[in-house]
Amino acid sequence: MASVFGEKLKISIFGQSHSEAIGVCIDGFPAGFRIDMEKLSAFLSRRAPGSGAHTTSRKEADLPRFISGVVDNVTCGSPICAIIENTNTRSKDYSNLREVPRPGHADYTAFVKYGLSHDIRGGGHFSGRLTACLCIAGGICLQYLEREKGIRIGAHVSEIAGVCDKAFDMVSPEIDKVKTELPIAVLDENAGERMMEEILRAKSELDSVGGIIECAATGVPAGLGEPMFDGIENNIAKIVFGIPAVKGVEFGAGFASARMRGSENNDEFCMDGDKISTKTNNHGGALGGISSSLPIVFRAAIKPTPSIAKAQGSVSLTENKEKELEITGRHDPCIVPRAVPCMEAAMAVSLCDMIL
Repeated sequence: MASVFGEKLKISIFGQSHSEAIGVCIDGFPAGFRIDMEKLSAFLSRRAPGSGAHTTSRKEADLPRFISGVVDNVTCGSPICAIIENTNTRSKDYSNLREVPRPGHADYTAFVKYGLSHDIRGGGHFSGRLTACLCIAGGICLQYLEREKGIRIGAHVSEIAGVCDKAFDMVSPEIDKVKTELPIAVLDENAGERMMEEILRAKSELDSVGGIIECAATGVPAGLGEPMFDGIENNIAKIVFGIPAVKGVEFGAGFASARMRGSENNDEFCMDGDKISTKTNNHGGALGGISSSLPIVFRAAIKPTPSIAKAQGSVSLTENKEKELEITGRHDPCIVPRAVPCMEAAMAVSLCDMIL
């Protein structure tokens, strides 16, 4: 399985949703960096399950145990390896899914690729549970970028079920104003409350909803990235698409630029003191795959959770005949709120890889 990302900073994610543990190896991280473990734990808790009626009831502490690469909270230069033990699994909830795949999930394609050897429990290696490992690596990279490079990253829920939050100012995104302490990280608390209503409505109807997350990085220097295949957008998009349920990524004005004229979409250059800048940021911080020094801004579309309690049509993989499927178990009616720190982590790992 292709579970490795990066060139200079390589991260390798391992484990399955219901295996004894999940984990990440981080190779290429500089020695001598002190990790703020309390700050890392707080970051991981934003992604952790079991935090309210809008998430799965599966409760996991998600406390990483570092088994190499860190001594007294300081990186020592060797590969960093951290694991999280899985403690609250209910594998019996998934026993029938080896035979009857869930619509919208990877059960069928995993069967085609790996046959009956695929670990079906909790979605196996395809599970969103593995994003906890991404957040370990990303949480460390977030601290490194801010402390050593002056780069700060933040994200918020832009939309859920058609309810929209305020958008970031793409020239000066106010990432400090995102209310990460709320169940749904938003700029406008009222929008968050209306999003929650839509999530709970879908849950009561045995259904699920999706949404959009907006993520921004400030302080990124100009000149990062390469043209064509190693552009800054390419690198970020690759790791973002590794987050389960991501179905689209756009930078800057994104698809809206297709409806503009050049005179509207072009960002006119200007002087900001003695520094070259642009008046607007429709380009999302990258031109020709290279950072421009404007904030890097992207949005990611998240599909509705495929595991829903409503009866759906499926097939028997062994009998080759149609069957109805009713899914049991514990699942998020909307995974968007828990995916916000995952986007920040993905951006941080990508930028760290390019900077190093």
